[in-house]
Amino acid sequence: MTTMINARDIVLGFVEALNREDFRRARDFVSDDISFAGVLGSRHGADAYFSELEKMRLKYDVKMVFAEGDDVCVLEDVTLEKTPIFTCAWYRIAKGKIHSLRVVFDPRPLLKDKAA
Repeated sequence: MTTMINARDIVLGFVEALNREDFRRARDFVSDDISFAGVLGSRHGADAYFSELEKMRLKYDVKMVFAEGDDVCVLEDVTLEKTPIFTCAWYRIAKGKIHSLRVVFDPRPLLKDKAA
């Protein structure tokens, strides 16, 4: 089991690399078989996941981090399509890498812009 400090550091290192758009460094924190599940879709495998991340260029403003064993929960504002969205992200760490990520948020601000 990854310790709370290590799991937390893995997730925050990942988020920091994404904010710098250093996708090569961010990839170091993720397992090859990562599974991502979110409000707007899911991805399986690091190649598919990073293909989307590189297009989206998200920015993360971390508000709070909770860690217990191999689980890390991050409450954050994620800027998506120039719209900051309050998000809850649940990371699961296995063998020192992010193995899964589930993200929840209210998508209505994004959907409203597309309907206009």
